[in-house]
Amino acid sequence: MVNATLAGDIKTMAEILKFAHDTESPIFSYNSEIELSAVVNLVYLAARNEYRVEREDKAGEGYVDFIFYPECKSADAFILELKIDSTPEEAIQQIRDKNYVLRFKGKLGEKPKYTGKVLAVGISYDKKTKVHS
Repeated sequence: MVNATLAGDIKTMAEILKFAHDTESPIFSYNSEIELSAVVNLVYLAARNEYRVEREDKAGEGYVDFIFYPECKSADAFILELKIDSTPEEAIQQIRDKNYVLRFKGKLGEKPKYTGKVLAVGISYDKKTKVHS
């Protein structure tokens, strides 16, 4: 039952992303990562009441596409990486490989400000099939 619910949620998110992408993106820039970032911004606007959303934030060994910093320091944080013509798994692997979670650990000598879990989220888009995953 849990797996069916999780699969249903993933499908629903993919459908929401596709709908927003189809209705909000100009056709001449539809296949760009910048446009997909804008779509993600639209989809996650409601989160701004509970999260500070940053784009292209320095984290670990690179720059993460989106970081959701929780207003409640014990709530879960999100690191979101976007990939074009790739897989969500590769996006999540990049989050791990570049150690983006360091952004939540605090600087040297500081105690971490965030005590909740940090969730890695990978979103991919296939230019040819126009499928979101």
